[in-house]
Amino acid sequence: MADSLPLTRPLKNAARRGVRTFGRLTHEARMTPDFLIVGAQRCGTTSLFRYLRRHPAILRDRLDKGVHYFDMHYDRGMAWYRSHFPLTATARMVERRLGVRPQTFEASPFYMFHPLGPERIARDLPGVKLIAMVRDPVERAFSAHAQEVRRGFETEPFERALELEETRLAGEIDKMLADPGYVSFSVQHHAYRARGRYVEQLERMERLVGRERIHVIDSHELATNPTAVYDRLLEFLGLPNLGYPEFEQHNAAPRPAPMPESVRRELTEYFEPYDARLADWLGREPSWR
Repeated sequence: MADSLPLTRPLKNAARRGVRTFGRLTHEARMTPDFLIVGAQRCGTTSLFRYLRRHPAILRDRLDKGVHYFDMHYDRGMAWYRSHFPLTATARMVERRLGVRPQTFEASPFYMFHPLGPERIARDLPGVKLIAMVRDPVERAFSAHAQEVRRGFETEPFERALELEETRLAGEIDKMLADPGYVSFSVQHHAYRARGRYVEQLERMERLVGRERIHVIDSHELATNPTAVYDRLLEFLGLPNLGYPEFEQHNAAPRPAPMPESVRRELTEYFEPYDARLADWLGREPSWR
């Protein structure tokens, strides 16, 4: 068994390259996304992605959760992007079988926060619907830090990382706006507070695509009342309920230690004005308030 393990990744990579090559050759015959899960990071996007891909009328590429086209790979062009999605011929067959027009999607939780992502989406996918997930921004920041530590992208403890955030991010957004090819490590991996200012990101997307094309899901509500949240989401997408998926949780990870109460208090105070604006934008209080 051990002798076969080294072959697994090369074979998988070879299969992936083959699929992508075929996809690029047939890109004009492929679907473009009807909707995107655009973020936020560590808010349950992996779980939602897996629930949706089980819907019989939702088609997706089997290889990837997120294509990361509108944030990390925009230079590869729309032909490359469309290569990731199902053939329109496949969609026609599914439509004949179900009597429902199939939809396709992807989930890249950096899209909502990336300074150029929403503008690119609005320009290249007119009419696309956007799904944003939110959770207690204090818990989101702590969870994001733990993830970056696990991945080796963060070496500082949580409290120190928060202290460094402003310095780390200083000028980085301006660089990304000035040079679309510039990749900011800190914007991607060290924006613990900034990514939790959800209302800023939602307001920006609203200016670009309109409020009616944005659907916000509170991750706590998804966890505690998944059928109601799922029903509202299908209504937003214009899809019938053809059966509920199993609502198990995905991509959760244990915390190495609890958050210090002093840090929790400081972050709660920091996010208070942003959460108040978010409540106004949503027209309801988020679950953590």
